[in-house]
Amino acid sequence: MTSNPHPHSDPGCRAVSELLSRVGDKWTVLIVKALEARPHRFNELKREIGGISQQMLTRTLKTLERDGMVARTVHATVPPSVEYSLTELGRSLSVPVLALADWTFAHLPQIHANRDAYDGVVAEAA
Repeated sequence: MTSNPHPHSDPGCRAVSELLSRVGDKWTVLIVKALEARPHRFNELKREIGGISQQMLTRTLKTLERDGMVARTVHATVPPSVEYSLTELGRSLSVPVLALADWTFAHLPQIHANRDAYDGVVAEAA
C-alpha cells in the first residue's frame, strides 16, 4: 500500500470538499436562510436575497434540489406557479448555516474594524 502524497486527491476528501464548497457558498447560505422561514416563489426569493442574478438563483436552486435539500412544487394554476421549500435534509442544513450567518452578522463590525486596522498598518509599512 502506497501513501498518497496528495491527501486532497482522495475520492472521499474530494466529495467532502465539493459538498462543503456548495453548502458554504454565499448564495446557498442566503437561499437556505430565506427558505428556513417559509416556502418562497422564485421572484420572492430573488427579491429577498437581492444581488443574485436570475441565472445564479436558478442554478443554485437546481443544485440544491438535485442534492435533496430543496423541494420544487408546481401548483396547477394559470399560469403555473412554482414554490421552493426546504426538505428535511435542507432543514437539517439550516441549523449550521443559520448559525454561521448569525455569527457573521454579529461579528461583521469587528471584522471590518480589524481589516481597517490591518490595512492601515500595512499601508504605513509600505
